[in-house]
Amino acid sequence: MPFLELKDGRLHYELEGSSQAPVLVFSNSLACALGMWEPQMKPFTQRFRVLRYDQRGHGESAVTPGPYTTAQLAGDVLALLDGLKIERAHFCGLSMGGAAGMWLATNAPERINKVVLSNTAAKFGTPEIWATRIATVRKDGMAAVADSTMERWFTPGFRTSSPKVVDKIKQMLLATAPAGFIACSEAVRDNDQQQSITRIKKPTLVIAGTHDAGTPPAAGQFVAKQIPGAKYVELNAAHLSNLEASAEWTKTILDFLAG
Repeated sequence: MPFLELKDGRLHYELEGSSQAPVLVFSNSLACALGMWEPQMKPFTQRFRVLRYDQRGHGESAVTPGPYTTAQLAGDVLALLDGLKIERAHFCGLSMGGAAGMWLATNAPERINKVVLSNTAAKFGTPEIWATRIATVRKDGMAAVADSTMERWFTPGFRTSSPKVVDKIKQMLLATAPAGFIACSEAVRDNDQQQSITRIKKPTLVIAGTHDAGTPPAAGQFVAKQIPGAKYVELNAAHLSNLEASAEWTKTILDFLAG
């Protein structure tokens, strides 16, 4: 597996597609890994050189000591681009990955072309919500939050019609190191970009899920309103809209990047 060695650990990544194509970075959500993007790989690698990676604390990437910050997680993307000698890229992040995308578009705009912010928020919930989740995982491990997370991430209808997809994501969550989950949860808990994103000048697409309880449409609408010229699209899905509304999600982003 390809890894990039950082000063304090390593990042696992996959780089696929023509070396002549523009680069598109996919950044995973909390408690997932780069495998969450599998449905997107065929259509996107036909047009882009796709760079997927496991966020710090997730998948095969290093579980470095926490807590982490959004700036630190976004800095890992810059380290990847530098290490792979990629000057600029499009960026697509979902949930926690979207927070990294906001930071990059605000603080490193010279490295970003267009940005897609999917099922994310400028501020995620309340400190109390995150304190409860962190305490639960610290005490009882990832299994203690697995079922409730699947209920938030997918609608009841999708859980019934696509159990294999849901189970794959559940196994991804269960495989996440508790220390990595906690450290990234602390980054998400402390993330507040409500004011800073007004400085984003990059073409931006914001995607929300109608049934997303964690990052509801109101959160996506707020982000789109704060970013000048941002486009807002709402899909019939819960949190992992790239899986639940895969075809529409993929077409929406391909059209945006081609526009």
